[in-house]
Amino acid sequence: MEALAEEGVRFFTEVVEGAVEARGRCMVALSGGSTPRKMHALLAQKPYCSGIPWSKVHLCWGDERCVSADSRWSNYGRAREDLLDNIDIPIGNVHPMPGHLLPEEGALRYEKEIPEAFDLVFLGLGADGHTASLFPDHSALEERKRRVVPVTGGDPDVPRLTITFPVINKARNVVFLVSGKEKAEMVKSVIEDHEPHLPASHVLPASGSLTWMLDREAATLLSKETIGA
Repeated sequence: MEALAEEGVRFFTEVVEGAVEARGRCMVALSGGSTPRKMHALLAQKPYCSGIPWSKVHLCWGDERCVSADSRWSNYGRAREDLLDNIDIPIGNVHPMPGHLLPEEGALRYEKEIPEAFDLVFLGLGADGHTASLFPDHSALEERKRRVVPVTGGDPDVPRLTITFPVINKARNVVFLVSGKEKAEMVKSVIEDHEPHLPASHVLPASGSLTWMLDREAATLLSKETIGA
């Protein structure tokens, strides 16, 4: 997990440097779940945080449960604990999803807050193949116009907000951060088998890069050709 987190930090830093040089700021969508928490914690520590121009970094989220920020289920709440409270980032540069609003109202508001194209989107991978809060067989998978939609599902099964594929696939850099042996079969199904019924298989950036960062256990079932071994 430590090596995966360090690789995530390295990639984050490189993208930020490039985006700030090219456009004067970097727009990032963070993911929730347990896997990115170590990366967030490292980003808040020296020497990792020292070279990042936080005043030019804007942090958004790819999905959020409609719960209080103090809830253990809040992606923003966990990121605040691991990262935000420990770095010198302007409050105006932090854009949590408005989970306190009615889901439809929150989705419409967040659409107006996020950029036309993210510089970097971090994603996770669920055991059922979902990513962000885009779940199998949900109508949100077919959304092509709206950029943020309300959904219900996952664990816990509560209302959520999620960015859609039009947002993800317009990003300049998309990174899957996946750990754990329990994810190995799904990693293979998405990367090697390209199973079309799995939401994660539809992450196909139009002109940006797609990067998979896996720990050893998550990569267990991949062929040597795939992992370059």
